[in-house]
Amino acid sequence: MEQYRYALLGVSIVLGIGGQLLLKTGASRGLAPIAQFLSPWTIGGLACYFLAALGYILALRSIPLSVAYPTVASSYIVVLILSHLLWHEPLTPTNVAGVVCIGLGIWLVNHA
Repeated sequence: MEQYRYALLGVSIVLGIGGQLLLKTGASRGLAPIAQFLSPWTIGGLACYFLAALGYILALRSIPLSVAYPTVASSYIVVLILSHLLWHEPLTPTNVAGVVCIGLGIWLVNHA
């Protein structure tokens, strides 16, 4: 299990990103609130979050929380880029600067 600890964390992060994208897709459908929560997109997003949490819990067995939790911030970078590509959300110089800071912070925490 030890050799797969960061792979498990990576899968957890990817599932969390998938959850975000599915929830956004469901939210973009313009459904009434009850229909929104029963939408396959929303249910799929919540399922991804659940699986991501399970993977994260297993990863925490061998990765310090002080390293694992900041590493999850890498999802912000991916979600920002994908939301720009998929939904044409703004990608401003300030967003890019923030992403660079997040990336640098993740690198520093993992190489301390």
